[in-house]
Amino acid sequence: MKLGVSQSYLSMEWPLVKFLLWALLLFVQIHEHIACIEDERMGLLELKAFLKSKTNRTEPLLPTWVNDTKSECCSWEQVRCNTTTGHVIKLTLSGINQEQNYEDTWYINMSLFQPFKELRSLDLSNNKIAGCLGNEESNCLSKMSKLAHLNLSWNNFDKEILRILGALPVLKSLDLSYNQMEGLLPSHESNCLSKMSKLAHLNLRSNYFDKEILRSLGDLPVLQSLDLSYNYMKGPLSSHEVVNLNNLEVLILQGNGLNGSLPFKDMANFSSLKILDLNENSFTGSIPSYIGALSSLKAISLHSNRLNGTLAIQEMCTLKKLEELDLSGNNFEGILPPCLTNLTSLRLLDISYNRFSGNLSLSPIANWTSLEYIDLSYNLFEGSFSFSLFANHSKLKVIQLFSDNNKLDIKTENPSWDPSFQLKVLLLSNCSLNKPTGNIPKFLFNQHELEVVDISHNKLNGSFPIWLLENNTRLQLLSLRSNSFAGQFHLPSFCSMDLRWLDVSDNNLDGQLQENIGKIIPKLEYLNLSRNYFEGDLPSSIGDMSNLEKLDLSFNNFSGEVPMELVARCTHLDILRLSNNYFHGEIFSKNFNLSLSSLELNNNYFTGTLPVAPLRVMFLDISNNHMSGIIPVWIVNNNTINLWNVDLSNNFFEGKIPCGLISTLNLSYNLLSGLLPSCLNLENARHLLLRGNNLTGSLPKAILISSYIVTFDIRDNSFFGNIPEEIYGLSELRVLLLSGNQFSGTIPKQLCWLKKIGIMDLSRNFFSGTIPYCFYNITFGKVAASEFVYMMNSFGWLPDFSLPYKSLLNKDSQIEGTNFYFHIPVEIEFLTKYRSNLYRGLVLDMMSTLDLSFNKLTGEIPPDLGQLSSIFALNLSYNQLNGPIPKTFSNLTQLESLDLSHNNLNGEIPSELTDLTFLEVFTVDHNNLSGKVPDMKKQFSTFGESSYEGNPFLCGAPLKKSCTNTDESPPSSQKSSEANDGRWYEVDLLAFFTSFLASCIIFFLGVVSVLYINPHWRQRCFNLVEDRMYWCYFFALNTLKELSSRMCH
Repeated sequence: MKLGVSQSYLSMEWPLVKFLLWALLLFVQIHEHIACIEDERMGLLELKAFLKSKTNRTEPLLPTWVNDTKSECCSWEQVRCNTTTGHVIKLTLSGINQEQNYEDTWYINMSLFQPFKELRSLDLSNNKIAGCLGNEESNCLSKMSKLAHLNLSWNNFDKEILRILGALPVLKSLDLSYNQMEGLLPSHESNCLSKMSKLAHLNLRSNYFDKEILRSLGDLPVLQSLDLSYNYMKGPLSSHEVVNLNNLEVLILQGNGLNGSLPFKDMANFSSLKILDLNENSFTGSIPSYIGALSSLKAISLHSNRLNGTLAIQEMCTLKKLEELDLSGNNFEGILPPCLTNLTSLRLLDISYNRFSGNLSLSPIANWTSLEYIDLSYNLFEGSFSFSLFANHSKLKVIQLFSDNNKLDIKTENPSWDPSFQLKVLLLSNCSLNKPTGNIPKFLFNQHELEVVDISHNKLNGSFPIWLLENNTRLQLLSLRSNSFAGQFHLPSFCSMDLRWLDVSDNNLDGQLQENIGKIIPKLEYLNLSRNYFEGDLPSSIGDMSNLEKLDLSFNNFSGEVPMELVARCTHLDILRLSNNYFHGEIFSKNFNLSLSSLELNNNYFTGTLPVAPLRVMFLDISNNHMSGIIPVWIVNNNTINLWNVDLSNNFFEGKIPCGLISTLNLSYNLLSGLLPSCLNLENARHLLLRGNNLTGSLPKAILISSYIVTFDIRDNSFFGNIPEEIYGLSELRVLLLSGNQFSGTIPKQLCWLKKIGIMDLSRNFFSGTIPYCFYNITFGKVAASEFVYMMNSFGWLPDFSLPYKSLLNKDSQIEGTNFYFHIPVEIEFLTKYRSNLYRGLVLDMMSTLDLSFNKLTGEIPPDLGQLSSIFALNLSYNQLNGPIPKTFSNLTQLESLDLSHNNLNGEIPSELTDLTFLEVFTVDHNNLSGKVPDMKKQFSTFGESSYEGNPFLCGAPLKKSCTNTDESPPSSQKSSEANDGRWYEVDLLAFFTSFLASCIIFFLGVVSVLYINPHWRQRCFNLVEDRMYWCYFFALNTLKELSSRMCH
């Protein structure tokens, strides 16, 4: 009986005991185990001491790891313990040595991890570790027998680390990406791999392995995921290299040098493969039909290869499990075949940057209702495409359709429809959106989750869509560039928007900016308001945009002074463009606190001087302002700052040019004087422009030894003497402009050694002697495309913006958006075809001209000049040349302007010149030419009598003198007629002088008014007057010297 009672009692108490045990376990789980294992706590402190000895961090290292028994090590940073046992199961020690230089590698003592016997996960990434201390054997890790996840990425390990890692038998995930492993795996290292029998995920991204690594990895029996992207795997993939990897579910071979046809035939037995990434290789040909064997495929990327052909592959249409398809950046063509409607699971489709064609309205897009991401940019689609095809795509998040094809019209209004989606990204740039009405898409009124919107280059009109910002509070990027929006630019009144990038440039917006604009969008990084009609002062609140990196306000009507808050508080600014406005005042005050790549202040009314302390800027353009003072040394001293380009032209700087070195320096049209310093180091200079100053003296020989200088412009100064023979040292010279000086002597033959010259202007000097016959050796336009230099003198940044999109292929929504360029202002102004033109960029690279006019050259024109077949303009006027016009000039097939006027040329004009089909200007007036002028055919039919005047012995049309009429005396009838007319030539002298005086006064007042209004014209006028005074002075001086020398003899 007692036994029965006891058994009954136990049966009643046992459920209570189980309940109490479960309650205790639940309590421990909720409140976590607070007892730290002492051996592991001491191990952590030893590990910290070791790490501290290897780092030179300025910040404290692992400050919570303290030797205090009251400090619970399981609560220390980067440490995670098992909440039941208290053992350390995870250590995250990434970036411990991040502050060290790349060369400062170090070695780790792996035995320090032996106390952590229950460690499951260890992260030592991004530490610049080069290996293990001493000759550690693999048994140093043998006690870490439970380690399943190891991250050693972003270090400097070589393949020797594999020998140690072989002692980790249960390792499931290993990340060795971004290390220094290369070459073949020796047998013992390959055997170490085979010991990792549980390894399922291996990342070897960004190492130096070749294709042979694939064979060794075949020894991993349960490997499911393999990343070998960005290694040195060259050539085609063959079957014996991938035969043992048929259990893979994920294979990533991105960014290698693989080529040949796609290896789908050799992967036919990869029945488990779900993700295949072959992008950024060099595979060629079409997609083979063997792709149908990859029946489990969920995602495939063939982005950026050299593939071609069509998608009319029936086997591809059988991949019904396919969710993500990326074919972008290839040469695929044709239509999207109807059978692709079978891909009903498709969530992501990117076929951008191909040659697909046809009408999108007839494509399978309407059937892909599971789509979340679609990119059709930069193809050859044509016709009208209605957004109503997306009406049932309720999951759609990203639409990208950039275009450079004007045959595609995007319609969003007709027929009427209601969107079932809420987009995050909408990119519809340059796609003829809603042409011709230019209405902004109405479906955007229903969107409330937008983060990125780019509808630039579409000629949309109306007022600024403030509602787009009000409805989408998470909007980060808005680009309305190059449309026709007009009216006021007002942002929503609520503050602290998340907007990071705003571009409304090249529209018709006007008015003043809101006073609190900086408080409304304080997180802005990129702001472009250029090429509008904004006016008024800049609000001081712009200084609240403390994250601003790029600001472009150019080509507007802004005025007033630049607020101090902008130059003092926007310290992240990288590019500041305020050019072509009406700003005034001093910008370089003591509050200027910017470190910039580019500062463009040109074409304003800024005053003041340049600061004595160097500006932290790479490209500086303050041309066409009212700046004055001397030029500080730092402008040309590249040793203290990284200043590449300076344009100070059209200001009032004075004094001498300081010594130094710079890549591009433009000091044209200032008040600089004195000698050109011989210490001006042109060793690495590319462009030197000093036109329109008061510089004098001879050219220093020391500055003419530069193998890099491309442009040398010292026109309209007062240099004199001979051109030094050392000028041959400028071997890369393309543009040589010496006109408007007082150089004399003969033209040195050393100029013929400068074979790359395209433009040479020696006009308006006192050169004498003959034209060097060797000029035919000079390029004058024969420049290969690979040698163009001016077109590359612009630098640009793409304001990167990436919106992460969750996908199997880790695909982001990349927005290239707006190119933000700033230019080295290398532009050359010179006279051709009787007009002054500005040349820059590619045009300047291709331009070629030779101007020797207004000198004292004698002798005959060298016939060898006829070999300059690429020259565009040749001017030999106002010299004392004699002899005939060379018949070889008919070989100048690209010639557009030929001026031989005001010389002593004789003989006939070669009739072969009529073959010059591009000739626009031809003048030989005031010579001693004779005979019949060329027939008025082709281009010569456009030349009038003025081209030949001053040659009394020329005859034929268009001249009035006939070649058959030898009587040069005027007919007697004309004399009798004049006699009978009496005083027909008499005029009212009072009326004549009154009108003449009034005309002079009006002309004088007009000139004064223009010069008063435009200071740049005023300065250039004064420079011209001064230049003419100098010319008259030296002309009179030389004439008197010649007369005195003759009288003495």
